[in-house]
Parts: sequence; C-alpha cells; structure tokens
Amino acid sequence: MKFIKSGQMMITVKGTSLLKVTAGFIGFLLFIFLISGLLTVLKPEYRPASSSVHSAATNITGDMLYHLIGWENHYFLRGLPESSPAPEPAQYLFKLSTNVNLDDPRSLLGRELPAFSLFDTQILVAGEGTDYTNMPIESAPPLEVLQAEKEAALQNTEEIDGQARQDADVPPNTTGDRKVVYVYFTHNRESFLPHLKGVTDPNMAFHSQLNVTNIGDKLKEELEKRGVGTVVDKTDVQANLTNKGLNYAQSYQESRAVVEAAVTENRDLNYLIDIHRDSRRKKDTTKEMNGKSYAKLAFIVGGEHANYEKNLTFANELQEMLDQKYIGLSRGVFTKKGAGTNGKFNQDLSEKAILVEFGGVDNTFEELYNSAEVLADVISEYYWQAEKVDGEGPVNES
Repeated sequence: MKFIKSGQMMITVKGTSLLKVTAGFIGFLLFIFLISGLLTVLKPEYRPASSSVHSAATNITGDMLYHLIGWENHYFLRGLPESSPAPEPAQYLFKLSTNVNLDDPRSLLGRELPAFSLFDTQILVAGEGTDYTNMPIESAPPLEVLQAEKEAALQNTEEIDGQARQDADVPPNTTGDRKVVYVYFTHNRESFLPHLKGVTDPNMAFHSQLNVTNIGDKLKEELEKRGVGTVVDKTDVQANLTNKGLNYAQSYQESRAVVEAAVTENRDLNYLIDIHRDSRRKKDTTKEMNGKSYAKLAFIVGGEHANYEKNLTFANELQEMLDQKYIGLSRGVFTKKGAGTNGKFNQDLSEKAILVEFGGVDNTFEELYNSAEVLADVISEYYWQAEKVDGEGPVNES
C-alpha cells in the first residue's frame, strides 16, 4: 500500500488493486485477439456475419469520408463536386441502429416476415414496367423434386425439335478457333410449365432433360452465326448436389468448381453467362414485339466481390443496347448482396460475367429461343465493339 500526500489530501493506492486492473486489461486484450484469430481461421461458410455491419461498411463512400474530414479541415471539401450531397449522420445512425431504411419500406418488414429476404434484390436499372412488386425471384424446388426418380412427361416439344439448323452465311468477323463465351447453368433443371405434362404448380417446374440448358444451345448457335466462339457446359449441377448430400443453397458452390476448371483450361473464356429462369408468371415475363412473343430478360449482378463494378458496367451496357433495339424486352439490371444470398454468383471469376434470367415458368421455348437470338445479337455487337477498341482485330474468313 502506498501513501501519496498532495497538499492537504492524502491518496491511498493499493498495489494489488493496480495489478488486478492491469492483469484484467491484458487478459481482455488477449481474449479479443483469441476470438479474432478463431474467426479468421474458420471457413467462410462457418463464420458469423452481421448484415448490419456489412451494410454500414458498404454505405460508407469516399465522398462521405471527405465530408466528415472536411468538417474539421475545409480544404478537403474543395475536392468534392458541388453536386455531392452532404451526409446526414442522424439518418445514417438511425439506419445502422435499427436496420430500417426510410427510403425503402421493405426494411420495415424484412426482419419480421419469414423468407422476406428474397425481396432484398436492389433495382439498379429498371426496365419497362419493372418495380419492387415484380422483381425477379427464384424459389428452391421442394426436396421431393430434387430427389424424384420419376419426372413429368414432356409435351409441346415440336417447337424445340422442329427448329432444324440451316447453313448460315459466313460471318464477316469471327474468333476463329477461339472460344470466348462460356455458357453454364447453376440451376440447370429449371424448366417451363407449358412443356411439362400435367404440371401446373410453379414450384414443380423442374426437369432433367428439358430445361434451361436448351436455351444455351440456341444461344450458342446464334452467337456462332455472328462469329463469336461459344462453349456450352451442361454439367448436371443439381444431380451433383444430390450425390454429395448438399442442399440447393449450395448450388453456386458446386457450379463454381465447374467454371473455375473451364477458365483455367481456356484463358480465352472471358464472357461467363449463367442462364436461369425466373419464378414469376407470364404477365411479368413476356413481351410482344412486331407480332412475335418473347421471354423477357433480366440481368443479375452479384454485389459482393472485386469485379462487381466491371460486371455491372457490362450488364448496364447490354441493358442499354437492348433498350435501343428491342424496347421493353429487358426487365432491367438488379444486384443481390447481403444475408440470405450468394452475393458472388461466380462473377468474381471474370470482369464480364452475368447471370441472365430467361422468362419465367410459363414461357414457351418459342419465346425463349426468340429472346436467345436477341441476346446473341447484342452480346456479339458488344464483343466486336470491344475488340475494335482493344485493338485485337477479328479473324476474317472471307
């Protein structure tokens, strides 16, 4: 025990108390480092995540930091454009503490209603008639569908089998032997009710033989007519999940290995297209143009990876080209991130990777093929424009 005299006041300091406080503080620091170390070594799928913290971090922009520093040093404010809005700390703190975004009424219900996170998709570019009531959604098939040994009989297949391939004119530009587009299917058994005999429940629209992979065949055909070498990978991802005892939510984990192997083997595969179909009904997924019926398209961009901005630019440019040539065919560009979704969709593997929703459960293959032709048109136009800008001349076959 020490006695310290200061003026007329005597202070008593117990050495054992000081040692206890010091030891406790050191122990607390060691505990924090231990917990941090354990969280770091865990596999990503087992790490606890806070969507609130994640949301807060992703909303802190460079402009916001400049404003905050500028309140103390006004010199920093000169580097901001006049149109840059000042941050609103009260609203930001309210959102951070309550998870309620006053600009998005969905956040009032999102944590209270089961499965409401399915509607957390963000609209980046709204196509004709698109709003938060008709955004693309995907519903997992019932377990009995995934494990079923017997499937529905097929019907109305004439429009699929009857489209005989005709010899096309040699395109003015071609990639030659190079394959640059890679088409694959994470949810490869997504199918369409008009072709499944006796099936009317949208949740049952799955089939191992007639499904979105047929769209890939048509897309490849149309791209190669335009000189763009294409690979279609029909790996049965859903069968792999069943064989490995994995659940439907792990589909992207399974398809990732397939895509990684493909891009490692062929470095020319820079355009990665994952084809899906939406769970929406026909009124939201169909467009009539010039006497023909089309399945609407929607572009999904994962928002949680380093290539997000470049993938988004790619999707936005395709959207713009569709709006110029085929008004109303695209439902828009959407991003998914946060809790309850994959957030990557394998799009971190390329700077030009997109997920495309082709129509919905009620669309026919005539409509889907019409849209595949349109998408091939804009992708090939985008590709040849990009090649011209990059200075890599096409191979002339003529």
